[in-house]
Parts: sequence; C-alpha cells; structure tokens
Amino acid sequence: MASGILRGALAPRSASLAAAAAAALLAPLAAGATAASDHAPVLVRGLARALRTPLLSPRESAAVAVDLATGRTLFARNPDLALEPASNEKLAVAYGALLELGPDYRFRTAVLGEGRREGSVWVGRLVLKGYGDPTLATSGLERLARKLAGLGIRRVTGAIVGDDSWFDRRWTAPGWRPDFYGVESAPLSALVVDRGLRAGRLVRDPALAAAALFDRILRRLGVQAGSAVRGAARPGAQPLATIRSQRLALLLRLMDADSDNFVAECVLKEIGAEVDGVGSTAAGAAVVRRDLLAAGVPLAGVRIVDGSGLSRLDRATARELAALLLLCWRTPALHAVVRDSLAVAGETGTLEHRLVGPGTRGVVRGKTGTTDVASALSGYVGSRYAFSLLENGHPVDWSAAHAVQDAFVRRLALTPQ
Repeated sequence: MASGILRGALAPRSASLAAAAAAALLAPLAAGATAASDHAPVLVRGLARALRTPLLSPRESAAVAVDLATGRTLFARNPDLALEPASNEKLAVAYGALLELGPDYRFRTAVLGEGRREGSVWVGRLVLKGYGDPTLATSGLERLARKLAGLGIRRVTGAIVGDDSWFDRRWTAPGWRPDFYGVESAPLSALVVDRGLRAGRLVRDPALAAAALFDRILRRLGVQAGSAVRGAARPGAQPLATIRSQRLALLLRLMDADSDNFVAECVLKEIGAEVDGVGSTAAGAAVVRRDLLAAGVPLAGVRIVDGSGLSRLDRATARELAALLLLCWRTPALHAVVRDSLAVAGETGTLEHRLVGPGTRGVVRGKTGTTDVASALSGYVGSRYAFSLLENGHPVDWSAAHAVQDAFVRRLALTPQ
C-alpha cells in the first residue's frame, strides 16, 4: 500500500510554500510579456535574443526563468499560454507520485492461492496478480516460481490465473494516436511481463501471456498445474509469494531522465489505485491535479490527461512547470529525488548529447519533451535557476526548438555570479 511518507512531510510547509510562490511566480504577467529583473537587464536581453528564430511561432512558444534563491521571476514570455507539453508532463506525475506513494514505494507482484494445501499438492487455483509494476520481467516470475517450489508445492489441481484487475482494462490513454500502442508504450495493464513482448512481438493479452509464461516456468521447476487463464482472484485468496520492484525514486530516473512513457503511465495509474482505489489514468490524473492545486501551483489552462505527455489533449504552461520545479527545489523531502531523476546535460538520459559545452555539461539537469507537435525543456541550472521552455508547431521544428532551448539555458548558465 502507499506509504504517504511525503504527504506528512509536506503538509506543514504547503501554506508557506504556496505563499512564497504566489509572491514570486504567480503574480499575473500579461501574455507575451517579458519580465525584466531590475538587477539583471543584460541577462533579460540575452534570454530574449536566445529565443529569436523565424522557424518557431512566438504565438506557440513560452519561456520562464526563475531565481532559485529568491523565487523571483527573472524572465517570462507567454508564461500562461497553454501548450502541449510532450514529456514535460512527467514532472507533474513525479510530484504526485512522491507525495502520495513516497520515494521508497515498490510495485508488487504476488501469487495468491485459492483453496488449500494437502501435502505437496495445492488443491485449487493459483493466481498471478499484478499490481502495475512496469519493470516486471521473466526473471521476476522465475523468482516467484522458486519461492513456490521452495514451499514444497509440486502440483496445482486448478488453473494458473493471470489477474490484472488492479488497473482498469484500458491499455492506452485518451488522446493517443493508434500507432502509439505497443510502440511508444507497452499496454497499460496491471500485469505485463517484459513490456508485453514475446520473441520480439507484442502479445494480444498481457495478463494471459503472463500466466502462460508463469505456468511454463513452474513446470520447468517440477511444479505441475492446469491450464493458464485470465481472471481475478476470489475473496479469501491467500498470499503465497510476493516480489517487489526497485524503489520509486530509482524508477523515476527511468521515467524522467530516459523519458520512459510506460513507466510514467503505470505510475499515474498506481497513484489512482493506491489513493482512490481506482487504477485508471483519469483517477491518477485527478489526484495529481489535486496535489498541485493544494501546493499553490498555478493550473489555469492546464490539463493532465495522461502520464507520459503523448496525449494530444494535455496542456501545460511554462509558469506551471517553473512553479513546480521551484516547489520541488524548496521542499527538502523532494529536492534531491526530483533533481536526481532528471537527465544531466552532456552525460545521461535524453540530454546525453545536448548542452555538452563548458558551463552546462554536468551542471544543467532537465526534462525534455518531444512529439511531432511539441518540444519542451524544463529543469535546473546548477543551484541558481529553474527554467521552462515550451514550443509547439504543426509540426514543430525540432532542430529550431532545441537550438533556442539550448541557447536560453546556456545564457543562464554563463551568467556571472
């Protein structure tokens, strides 16, 4: 179950954090305006120059830069313009997951027994129940099978049941293109092994395929059972063996630094399942939105429709993302986990080959975002600035977007102390 470890840690600070954000970031700025800092006009002019390009529409671009020490907005252009965020959507999901589940949360996968044991025989069914682990692999099923064999069970009279009832049966998210399924993300089932791939091909039914694979592994270990079927555990089923994933804090590095869509979507559904008892994308999104609102993050124009940012229905603002980054930076329970989840310029994840020059390599940490119609980059420049840049187009020019993003961030990074 969810630990709620960070909810308790954050609650006493939420009012003061929201007030600080309101004083610094949330003050209204006219759409399209540039906010000039009194003490840094040269920086502001430099940031404005970095955004100039004829290849991107200024009406579909936004940028915000914030001083982490003071919380002051140094630069803002179209800060409240609602744009498609691509994978910058994952930043909100990371916040909600850390708040609701905690950094030490681990996804579980269990074998439940229906019936009774008679010597080395299990009289009844065995249920392989998934709880949304996006990293579940064949090796995990082998660990479960060895645990069962270690109990002395050698025969199962009933079937091996694949149970994915922890999540709903919707394996995609609203607003996805049909070709995203199985390509940009594995099926969003609560029981998926090896991302739903067998011999390089996507299985038709992840839960049934998982049950069949588990049955084969059991047989190799000398445990005979009935056929593999899909279904749900009956009331009274007793836990016989359980395995758990890595800590959420480590999974967030896959989600953010490597921009793993499947991890993001499973995390979002997990939030809904653990907090509200509904393992759906919409339930998780509702929880995340409540959490952001409670923290004082500005949500005008913001729509959270999925966890990965693949949905064409998602909307974010540069003000929202910058406020969220500032909130995470100023919250001790979140600071290191969120920072360490981001890609490092010139070194890791989706920034491995970007911002490789002096002043940015190893200093900038960020979350990228890329779809046909959106390019985004939000993150931190050392311990000095938070920033967010969003560009949309039909399609968006990725090269131009990366150029202005990198120029903007380099200008921040090379600003004298």
